[in-house]
Amino acid sequence: MTRPEQAGLPGGGSRTLLVTAHPDDEAMFFAPTILGLARLRHQLFLLCFSAGNYYNQGEIRKKELLQSCDVLGIPPSNVMIIENRDFPDDPDVCWDPERAADVLLQHVEANGIKLVVTFDEGGVSGHSNHVALNAAVRYDVTPLSPAPAGCSVLTLQSVNLLRKYLCLLDLPCSLLLARDALFVLTQREAAQAQIIS
Repeated sequence: MTRPEQAGLPGGGSRTLLVTAHPDDEAMFFAPTILGLARLRHQLFLLCFSAGNYYNQGEIRKKELLQSCDVLGIPPSNVMIIENRDFPDDPDVCWDPERAADVLLQHVEANGIKLVVTFDEGGVSGHSNHVALNAAVRYDVTPLSPAPAGCSVLTLQSVNLLRKYLCLLDLPCSLLLARDALFVLTQREAAQAQIIS
């Protein structure tokens, strides 16, 4: 794992906001990052831009999100689920980055966030909603350099399909190619992440 000071991460106790598009993103894509930041004693918040209602199961998925966050160490009071027609759970709808950036910036400022973590420009899976969140962060946070109140940004690196499914065999490659921070789960954390998958 890259040392926090080497990666430019804010120190322990920092308020960190994970920005996702749908319930399950936190478990599918960000569990190692969330658990790694918790290990570094970051105070974690989650902003989910939709209730995940693509198959009309939004109420179920919201409950699952809160349960997942509980396992990952994010208290319910630190979880915000946006239910707004501007951000439907739909891969065929491109969310407006400026509108998403406004919501994001309000949340960053209201909660004194020092680190924002979200998808990179590839959206990990290529989902248009994931890509829109990266565009929102680039629109409103990155160009402000320094971002609001010294806020830093980390994005989850998209990798090709082969690397995605190599699991532990990909570790040497990840160690060599990590740009900012790399979180490797302990045995206990891996078991914790498996509970939610």
